[in-house]
Amino acid sequence: MKIVADKAIPFLRGVLEKWAEVKYLAGVEITSDDVRDADALIIRTRTRCNAALLEGSKVRFIATATIGFDHIDLEWCALHGIEVRTSAGCNARGVLQWVGAVLACLSHREGWSPREKTLGVVGVGHVGSLVAEYAREWGFEVVACDPPREEREHVGFLPLEEVAARADILTFHTPYDVSTRHLVDERLLGMLRPGATVLNSSRGGVADNEAMCRMGGRYVLDVWEHEPEINRELLDMVLLATPHIAGYSEQGKAVATSMAVMQLAEYFHLPIGEWYPHEAARSCPAPIAWEEMCRRIGDYYDIESESRRLKHDPSLFEQMRDNYAYRREFF
Repeated sequence: MKIVADKAIPFLRGVLEKWAEVKYLAGVEITSDDVRDADALIIRTRTRCNAALLEGSKVRFIATATIGFDHIDLEWCALHGIEVRTSAGCNARGVLQWVGAVLACLSHREGWSPREKTLGVVGVGHVGSLVAEYAREWGFEVVACDPPREEREHVGFLPLEEVAARADILTFHTPYDVSTRHLVDERLLGMLRPGATVLNSSRGGVADNEAMCRMGGRYVLDVWEHEPEINRELLDMVLLATPHIAGYSEQGKAVATSMAVMQLAEYFHLPIGEWYPHEAARSCPAPIAWEEMCRRIGDYYDIESESRRLKHDPSLFEQMRDNYAYRREFF
């Protein structure tokens, strides 16, 4: 059995070698020749899994150690009998703590408290539901939008336009597909209340970066169109900028790798059992008060220093991402 794996996936080396030949490569450099005789791939978003890569290969199984799957042609894989699994939910608490760092930073800079602000959450899945839960406990008024869930569950989520019009801070946690491409466009930006701030830590294409430049405004971005060649004008404009690392917590990465390994083991009937990297911490979800979160977040994540570094030299985008020192979750 042969597995091709992205060499940047943490904690993976040595785990599967008892049962398979494992070839580790840079995700962007994996070619059709590399996967031709492979049975399985373990990848990240940097590997485009489509006909150009997979046609004529032996690949039967793809695990992506990410929550997203827009880098995989799911329809083509289904037509050709290739099973695809994601690590949905793995980084939810890491992104929650990125949002917490953003809110704490802006609150400190601008002198406001949560009880003065309305937070709009767009996309109430693994991440958005956590953000909404903690934000309410911190004192924010929370308004939320999730059309697919509203259609299924009828729980009172609001239309996007209403959330945009009411929110002082609007944070996006949607998947990326044809329905969410350029969800943040000139029209939506024109609906925002004066001084509103838009956060995007979902996918770069959810927000029209050129429209954001044209409209001006207050933005905090972790994800960008055309990464790593990000819009320099927009980079200069944003309040805080990070290099697509919102979910890069130690526990989140460990869970993602664990999920990929367990899914592969299940598919190929490997006797691995429950596996989690012994060198990684485990998540310890806990409530935390706003004041304590603001006081402690800097010990775990200096978002302002990270933003200054990226703004100073955006050519470091991939280097900062690939060599990231994973943050440790603390709530």
